[in-house]
Order: sequence, then structure tokens, then C-alpha cells
Amino acid sequence: MADNSKYALITGATSGIGYELAKLFAQDHYNLVMVARNQEELESTAAEFRQQYGINVLPIARDLFQREAPFQVYDQVKAEGIQIDVLVNDAGQGQYGEFVETDIYRELDIIQLNIGAYVVLTKCFLKEMVARGEGKILQVSSIGGEMPGPLQAVYHGTKAFVTSFTEAIREETKESGVTITALLPGVTDTDFFNKADMNQSKLVAEGSKADPAEVAKDGYEALLAGTDKVISGLKNKAMVYSSNLMPDDMVAANMHQQGKPVDESK
Repeated sequence: MADNSKYALITGATSGIGYELAKLFAQDHYNLVMVARNQEELESTAAEFRQQYGINVLPIARDLFQREAPFQVYDQVKAEGIQIDVLVNDAGQGQYGEFVETDIYRELDIIQLNIGAYVVLTKCFLKEMVARGEGKILQVSSIGGEMPGPLQAVYHGTKAFVTSFTEAIREETKESGVTITALLPGVTDTDFFNKADMNQSKLVAEGSKADPAEVAKDGYEALLAGTDKVISGLKNKAMVYSSNLMPDDMVAANMHQQGKPVDESK
């Protein structure tokens, strides 16, 4: 096993951007605390990383839809005597459809996952990092947080929270020796859209999807450099820039058209 005692904790670590971030940390000989819902997938991924990179991996199976779950993650890490040097909040989900028709209980779960878990884990580990005078946090947000998202109203709202929250606590702790980085991907080739029942959206069906490995690389490099915020991909940078120049109602209308089902958009 690796002699390096540094640990990175990553939520949503068995797939998509989270998995690719975990791989980058493992390649740099960080030990890992991997958090996801599926115990079998966690154990498989943990075994893969232990064998391939010779690191310690603690898999923690928790359903972050549950309010107590992030507290339980923190308690288990403490019980193991592990110091978290890098926190990566990555786990997130969305739901596709008009707000008047979507499932409110699923949306409350999404708010808990996308906001509640981020807030709890950030508070728990940031307090320790500030006390030590060192540490890094990567908050995986989205370019969706930079603009309204008709047909994904709650998801975009949660990501707007994540970005704003990250900017605020970064300012509060800027003299502490801790860096907090926001990663803003666009449409990425992950299982997110299957879980959101969103594959029929024009944005997904007809648009290009970023490679999660490339998105993870952008976030990882920004994290190590202590960068405040990184928008992954030139197309996404241009999209955010142009949306900042347009009135909000025009941005919302444009996003609504892009988000409509393919059969309705023709």
C-alpha cells in the first residue's frame, strides 16, 4: 500500500466525473474514501484502485438522499482515524420535465443530494481544514447554475446554490490556507441523463457530450492550482459568457427550446 498518508474523499465516486476524479487522485498516490450508494460497485471500484495503484481505499455505501447520510459518512471517517486532505463533492442528480408535472418527492431528494449533502460534508471537513490551516475542496457544480433551466428547474436551482455557496465560503476562509474550487461542467457523457429521464431532450439527443475524463482533468488541475472556478470546455465558456450578456428571460427561453423533447422541437 502507498506510504502517502493523504486522503481524498469523493462522493459519487463509482461513475462519471467522480470516478475519473478518483482515478486522478489514485494516480497521484492519494488514498481514497469513496462514497456511493451501491455497495457492490463500491467494492469493485475500491479493489480495482487498490490493485492498480497500491493505495488504501475506504468504501462507504450511503444513500445521500437521506438527511442523516452525510453525517454518517463523517462519523465513519472519524471512527477510522482518517484525516481528509481533499474533499470532492460530486454526487448529484436531476429530473427532467415541467415543474407542475414532476414528482415533488424526487425533487426533495435531489435537493437533499445536490445541496444538503454538499453543505453537511463541507461544514464538517472545512472546520477541520481551517483549524489545521490547510486543505482543498472541489465542489462539482454545473454551467446550469449560471442560467435558468426550464424542464430542469430544480436541478439548475440546486447548482446555482452550489456555485453561490462556494463563492461565499471561499471569501470567508480566504486567509485560512484552505482553497475551495468550483468545477462547472456542461453536458457530459455520464449516467446523469438516464437517471434524470432526460435522453429525449434535444440538448442531450442532438448535442455533443464532453468526455468525463476531460472534465475531471480540468477540475483536478484547477483544484491543485487553487483556482476559484473553472468552466470545463470552450463551448461551455462561450455559452456562459453569452448568457451573461442576454436578458434573463431570453436566456430562459433559449434554454427552454434547447431542452424540449426532440419530437416536439422538429
